[in-house]
Amino acid sequence: MSVVKVIELVGSSDKGWQEAAENAVAEAEKTLSSLIGVEVISWTASLNEKGKIKAYKANVKVAFKVKGSD
Repeated sequence: MSVVKVIELVGSSDKGWQEAAENAVAEAEKTLSSLIGVEVISWTASLNEKGKIKAYKANVKVAFKVKGSD
């Protein structure tokens, strides 16, 4: 039986929401092992002074197996 832990992260990108989510997962992979899934919670963006999107943000939950639990 394995145990899974879930953490919430916010990734960002100046190109788009998909890249923002991918950036969050890429950062998680640097310090966590055994990633098994990601759930996108919400998409948000920051706007510049002209009302145009300047930064895309993805709130995600990343799941990974707890070491030694299986």
